[in-house]
Amino acid sequence: MTVRRRIGSILALTVAIGALTTSPAHAQPGVRLLGHQTIAHGFEFEGTVVGGLSGIDYRPATGDYVLISDDRSERGPARFYTARAAVGAHGLGAVEFTGTRPLLSANGAPYAPKSVDPEEIRVDPWSGDFFWTQEGERADGVLDDPAVRVSRPDGAFAGELPIPDNERMRPDSGPRRNAALEAATFAAGGSLFVTALEGPLLEDGPDATVAHGALTRITVQGRFGPPLAQFAYPLEPVFTESSPEPGQGTNGVASILAADPLDPARLLVLERSFVVGAGNKIRIYEADLAGATNVLDAPLAGARPVAKRLLADLGEVGLAHVDNVEGMTWGPRLPSGERTLILVSDDNFAPAQVTQVIALAVR
Repeated sequence: MTVRRRIGSILALTVAIGALTTSPAHAQPGVRLLGHQTIAHGFEFEGTVVGGLSGIDYRPATGDYVLISDDRSERGPARFYTARAAVGAHGLGAVEFTGTRPLLSANGAPYAPKSVDPEEIRVDPWSGDFFWTQEGERADGVLDDPAVRVSRPDGAFAGELPIPDNERMRPDSGPRRNAALEAATFAAGGSLFVTALEGPLLEDGPDATVAHGALTRITVQGRFGPPLAQFAYPLEPVFTESSPEPGQGTNGVASILAADPLDPARLLVLERSFVVGAGNKIRIYEADLAGATNVLDAPLAGARPVAKRLLADLGEVGLAHVDNVEGMTWGPRLPSGERTLILVSDDNFAPAQVTQVIALAVR
């Protein structure tokens, strides 16, 4: 049996099992705020400005976190950071940065300015390498495909995963600008890699508005293999109208995370919405791929989308301010048995925004 068929069989079996074991749609596990820490705007670490933090992952073996900056090598080299922060039943401790490395291209050099747009980062549970997404470009006649790249812990280039053909940038099809490969997670114990587009493909219809949601796509593939399946994910409508000019709001998928490390059928999906004049709304959903139609290289018309239920609205957990949260990871488990969910916000290197690390307890 080929590797592709083996992984496909694993996916089919585990999705089928997920269909039998998924919680009822009305079930809402408890979520509570443990604490948050704000990193000063313009904070400098080892010759870099800490900002644009768009992805985070936890390394249980070392107890630290890996964070990726979406700096497009304009303020410094495209890079990642390592950091520590104690989290426990009584809160979240100070965030201490412990290292930073540039992400290197295939030729061994840092990426040239505007040649890469990093978003999500995940630690491979098998090798310890870093899998990270970048959105590519669609602007001024440039059509640069998004990508999933692999780097060693020292930043050295180690490879690239294939992407679905429909995610390639073409003049009249493919991802929208800044709405491409945004989110990623390992699943099925590391044998599968799952990615999500931030927004709908050009051929899949309009972006979400106040009047209606939109459909984007979640892709499942082998850890180094070709895409195996793709599913339509339903985005919520934009939460309110912008002011003073209408139509200046967005909603999209900023991060995904395996709800259980062994179950590829259930994911957490972070929807990040921004509206001019109103700010951000951040909602986390539990999504169930079981029962959704496989739309790999197929139109979405008539397809059954992924089922989802609301897990948390960050505006309702006790945060005084909700900013541009883009990354999430499971942290250490609490003595109570609750899991910690660690979030990070991307300040876009703007003084009016904040870089914030947030810890939630999930029952």
